[in-house]
Amino acid sequence: MIFITAKFRVLPEHAEQWADITRDFTEATRAEPGNLWFDWSRSLDDPTEYVLVEAFRDGGAGTAHVQSAHFAAAMATLPQHLVETPRIVSQTVDQDDWSELGEMKVG
Repeated sequence: MIFITAKFRVLPEHAEQWADITRDFTEATRAEPGNLWFDWSRSLDDPTEYVLVEAFRDGGAGTAHVQSAHFAAAMATLPQHLVETPRIVSQTVDQDDWSELGEMKVG
């Protein structure tokens, strides 16, 4: 799968509305057949920083995502809400879901 984590520094005046600002993009991406997950979290240390953790089944699914109309719309509209260009880590990994954190076994 393609595993991606990206950090978005949002302008302070837009930070509280980020979930609403990204809602259409998030919902459309989650509906893609090759999307495994697309989850936003907010930093505990910086209330203007959001972290996106996303995964796609394979390279074809990733390509379909970046060629979609909703991706193009997000690339055109989201930057006006940001302090800087988002930072990203993108890797292909040999698995198709989350693994258990063996060092913290529960039960």
